Amino acid sequence: MLIPSIDLQNGRIVQLVQGEKLALEATDPDVWVERFSPFPRVQLIDLDAAMGKGDNAAFATDICRRLPCRVGGGIRSIERARAVLDGGAHAVIASSALFRDGKVDTAFASSLAEAIGPERVIAAVDSRGGQVVIHGWKTTLPLTTTEAVRALEPFCSEFLYTHVDLEGLMQGTNIGAILAVRRATTRRVTAAGGITTWAEIDALHAEEVDAVVGMAVYTGQLPLQRPTA
Repeated sequence: MLIPSIDLQNGRIVQLVQGEKLALEATDPDVWVERFSPFPRVQLIDLDAAMGKGDNAAFATDICRRLPCRVGGGIRSIERARAVLDGGAHAVIASSALFRDGKVDTAFASSLAEAIGPERVIAAVDSRGGQVVIHGWKTTLPLTTTEAVRALEPFCSEFLYTHVDLEGLMQGTNIGAILAVRRATTRRVTAAGGITTWAEIDALHAEEVDAVVGMAVYTGQLPLQRPTA
């Protein structure tokens, strides 16, 4: 299944290359909200909150009222998670806060799951070169993605795996790396990072993996509807 992605920065919908270089800004966000309205799941990331540079809470809440969103960005506390859910999110995406001192922070993961319910926790495991990366993909941990997934499995209902090596590059994704995560858990798995074609989405769907797509959708390379034969 295709899950469209919305990234917010400075009050705008944006797309970044490798999480840093601005590639495009949506001049009319309502256009994209309307285009994404048929989808049962939409991913929304508050980049400013993720980077500790303020937030786009009001904007995110407005989108959550109009689309079925799972929301990430700056989920570092139970209070923040509850605020995001109160803003209309169906689930929260926790990432860097799930790790401490080079390993999974099971204490925080457990307390988050207990506070809001594991069914509303999506654990983000971002990978570069096979290792987990956090803090905006700038800190590499001595932890493989499959090790992280196995440790986090008791505390979430779903994993969001991002293959950072190919994120935003429009060069396709690494199906093998994604399937390694799929085999490591019984939880639902959603993949992101370089997915650009319906062939990739269909291949992942066959393995019960959903696909988050951003850049390819916004640039028009990937049509939102599967092309007919």
